[in-house]
Amino acid sequence: MGTVYVARSAGGRTVALKTMHAGIAADPAARVRFRLEVDAARVIGDRFGARVMDADPLAETPWLATEYVLGPALDEAVEAGGPLPEQSVRALGAALCSALGQLHRSDVVHRDLKPSNILITAYGPKVIDFGIARAIGDDRLTRAGAAVGTPAFMSPEQATGQEHDAAGDVFALAGVLVYAATGHGPFGSGQAADLLYRVRYAEADLGGVPAALVPLLARCLAKEPGERPTTAQLASRLHDGVGEFADHLPDWLLADIGRRAADVWRVVPQRLPAPAVEAGPSEVTAPARRGRSRRGFLAGAGAVAVTAAVGGGMWSYRRRDTTPHAKEPRQTRNIAPLWQYGGRGSLEMDWWGLIRPYRANGSIWLPMNAVVKRLDPSDGSSRQLLFEGNWWQAAAVNDRLYLLGQDFDGQGRSMAIVTWDEEQSYARRTSTRLADAVYVIKPNQLLCISDDVVYVAAGYGKEAEDYGFLPSQTWTLRAADLKTGKTLWTKPLPKRPARSHRLHFLAAKVVGGRLVTLQEVADKKVHLVVRDTGSGAVLWDKPYDVEDIDSLRSEIAADGSRVYVGGDRLRALRLSDGSQVWATESGRRYSPPTLKKGVLYTVGKGVGLTAVDPERGTRLWTEATTEAEEAYTGWQPVIGNRYAYYKNGFQLRAVSLTAHDIALTYQTDAVQFHADTRSGLVLGVDADFLSAYPLK
Repeated sequence: MGTVYVARSAGGRTVALKTMHAGIAADPAARVRFRLEVDAARVIGDRFGARVMDADPLAETPWLATEYVLGPALDEAVEAGGPLPEQSVRALGAALCSALGQLHRSDVVHRDLKPSNILITAYGPKVIDFGIARAIGDDRLTRAGAAVGTPAFMSPEQATGQEHDAAGDVFALAGVLVYAATGHGPFGSGQAADLLYRVRYAEADLGGVPAALVPLLARCLAKEPGERPTTAQLASRLHDGVGEFADHLPDWLLADIGRRAADVWRVVPQRLPAPAVEAGPSEVTAPARRGRSRRGFLAGAGAVAVTAAVGGGMWSYRRRDTTPHAKEPRQTRNIAPLWQYGGRGSLEMDWWGLIRPYRANGSIWLPMNAVVKRLDPSDGSSRQLLFEGNWWQAAAVNDRLYLLGQDFDGQGRSMAIVTWDEEQSYARRTSTRLADAVYVIKPNQLLCISDDVVYVAAGYGKEAEDYGFLPSQTWTLRAADLKTGKTLWTKPLPKRPARSHRLHFLAAKVVGGRLVTLQEVADKKVHLVVRDTGSGAVLWDKPYDVEDIDSLRSEIAADGSRVYVGGDRLRALRLSDGSQVWATESGRRYSPPTLKKGVLYTVGKGVGLTAVDPERGTRLWTEATTEAEEAYTGWQPVIGNRYAYYKNGFQLRAVSLTAHDIALTYQTDAVQFHADTRSGLVLGVDADFLSAYPLK
């Protein structure tokens, strides 16, 4: 499929440089695959993958430069030293769960996880080779019924050409862990057809797997995707996260990693001729072994030639053309974030989703359970404040942060609304006390604050050991005066299933004397419920079918007359009674919309940003682009004064509100975006980082 150079940058950094063969670059589908590989490599980041130094998938000769990883592939390590001990397998598996989770949260599946695609370093495994990775549900680059991947580590659904989603990656991960623990895959070896049959119909061979791991891996290797655990569930069963990754590796493997780190500076004068016939991409690839010649590197005008399997085709290592006519890689147009904060999954709150930033007191606040972080908007520097807070229990109003917290003046576990006292530098209780509510119940929610009235979903009863819901708990929706603390009204909320970790509400907003809420009336069953703010009475209640429920955590678009919702159609519902005012035709998926200065903005799958007249539902304009197949409809666009921002693939696009074209693109792994208008920032959140981009 192309050429991989192991090279040195001008600053002396050793990198791997991939370029695509000219003949293959002429194929539009191959170029799309390469672009998706670059995007997926950026999504997984340098914690779980090879850091992307630079890339230009749109160049005449597409290229990708990544860090050169100092460590053996898993298959090399097992072949050289034998199966890994149980503690190593557990640590490896937990780390790979985090890597896959990072991909899956961005709606990407790997589809070719295998031992040769996992490099072992002292800091953790790194997943490489995203040549056949793709967006979940996207089959544009796969023929119907075609099996794409490596037979020995395919999922049953992948082996029969069906949809391979996150559960399919879990199946492949279990196969990798069986290999790490035993030296053989769960379905043996042999011809591709034989392997595909065993994957689909035979029981996995778990002989040699440590007894404590057998039940867990057997569940991961279930033929039905719905019977397999998620990556988060699997990680919690594999490892407790205590200790450094290197502490769990055998001495011989650590020694090999150290030797490779030294050998990378040694020139090995070896070269292999280029193949006479270029190997084309195949639909099913045999397991590939990565040779020891990974140590070779390009120095000056010389290059070491090695071969490696990448994606569905063959990359050949050869000498780079240094004649004057050779085209040098050019700078990518993607701009890096202004700054990033976080790391190591710190912004994912277990079951509760990604953290939400709040702007108050001239700072960006991150409520992170036991502590609240306070960030400087100019550079992302932070300090830790010793008071508790969760993102779903917070609201920022008039440049002040409010949180659900303990009533320090009350009886033990009672709850109050607390705020940060800037002058005294401590959290203090406001006048609003919810004495009969239990502050330690995790799913308590602060929905919103409007006109000095705070709206809270409050729980009463015993705290659940797993921090979820208990059938014995009683729940109410309450409105209280923020100044006097007086409870204005209380309405019952439905009980939640035992051990559920789905909050009562996804979003809430007060507009036109109405409390507009997106309420989970049952797990993953959402209704649009509108209440009278004076009495709490439900005025209307309508089911809301949406593909990605968590996309509804973005701000509700509503004005004094209408509520606007996305989904399989863009719709306007009358605020007074919920009747439909207008709707677009079905057949295209739309993001939750954003209402700004009398214009409704949404992201349409395949078309990108669209501006709509909110009164009549007529289209005002659509972004001028032919590349919006990866337009992300899982979050609403952010609207500035000059640009509208939304995610396309692994870019944050800035679309001109006057010219209606793409003005700027930024590198992003984030999946949720928030506007900080006071600081002039777009704040993007993923599991690891809060990233800041200019809001213009």
